[in-house]
Amino acid sequence: MPNSLMYQEEDFVVLETNQPEQFLTAAELLTKLEEIVSQLPDQDLPPDVQKFQSVTEKAQYLLNTSCNLDVGPGKYLQWYAVRLEK
Repeated sequence: MPNSLMYQEEDFVVLETNQPEQFLTAAELLTKLEEIVSQLPDQDLPPDVQKFQSVTEKAQYLLNTSCNLDVGPGKYLQWYAVRLEK
């Protein structure tokens, strides 16, 4: 039986164009995604994300189902769940 810890997504490493890697909590990443999604034209978002009305719903869907977002030519935003040891 798999350990339930494998499916906890509390922390993420975020890779972004011209930025050092960042470690963010799920709440911090959600806020970051909300900021980015609110700045992108709706037609630049993936079709499955466009169906949501609010910025928060779009960002939450991305957080739950994706690990990257096209944020423009030559730019990238990627996030991966990580387990941090304390």
